Amino acid sequence: MTRLITHLRHVDLAVPDYDRQREFYAGVWGLTEVATDSGLSFLAAEGSPEQYVVRLRRADDKRLDLVAFGADSPAEVDALAERLGRAGVRLISQPGAVDTPGGGYGFRFFDIDGRTIEVSADVAVRGHRRLEAKEAVPVRLSHVVLNSPDLDATRRWYERHLDFALSDTLSSPRMGEVMHFMRCNPQHHSVALAKGPHTSLHHISFEMRGLDEYMYGTGRLLRAGVRMIWGPGRHLAGDNTFSYFLDPHGNTVEYTTELELLDEDTWHPSVHDFSRPEVTDQWGTANPMNELVARESFNDPDRGVFVAPPV
Repeated sequence: MTRLITHLRHVDLAVPDYDRQREFYAGVWGLTEVATDSGLSFLAAEGSPEQYVVRLRRADDKRLDLVAFGADSPAEVDALAERLGRAGVRLISQPGAVDTPGGGYGFRFFDIDGRTIEVSADVAVRGHRRLEAKEAVPVRLSHVVLNSPDLDATRRWYERHLDFALSDTLSSPRMGEVMHFMRCNPQHHSVALAKGPHTSLHHISFEMRGLDEYMYGTGRLLRAGVRMIWGPGRHLAGDNTFSYFLDPHGNTVEYTTELELLDEDTWHPSVHDFSRPEVTDQWGTANPMNELVARESFNDPDRGVFVAPPV
């Protein structure tokens, strides 16, 4: 199918302890700071053509500033803005020049839960490179998972307005459906929606070069004393590896690799019972999924709901 949104670009965070977060992401986590500007830090992944995959902003309150997606052309940006406007979606800005590294043409709007979403095209491609064997830093941004208090309403909104498709669902006999994996391209998911008590960031995931690099990176973080809350293991839905850590402000961040690519013409979504251990971790190497792990992923209630970031 033809979609106006093509891929995930970057995830932007507001952080009270800006210097500590900057040191974490540009240090042990393995991103590269490519630009700074008055309390803003733009961090790239070495293997990614995106200008940056994480933006940090110095702020009094912790919040998710925005999630940014790409489109193929300014015409498709305009078409999406017109569609959302007709449907009554609250636009934060009209399509125009994007004033961040790489420039481009885009606009912002609120999703159903009040998160700020940006869609842009014509962003300059960043010079990037092929990572070498044993180089255990992120190749690119893999996906973002968002907590929603009304899981199915949020799924329907992303399907209707942004053309995301459902890849798979996690469910259990006791809790019902708890996560929808959503795609905007053949990657199993660029966004996942998790059932949570409030609107918040669940986690941000970064793709590593391969299994060795994923494990080397996991080991580097453990040796540095970064708290790992779950992993290392391999999920069934998406077939990707996982090691989940907490950044200095309690946001969950993940190293992953080998996320499944789908044949969209033949794929049919499945409902996986995550109460079965082999669903959450095929390998059986990770600590069990339990309420403590889930509670960490709920994160703090987002203070940016229906409040656009200042930049």
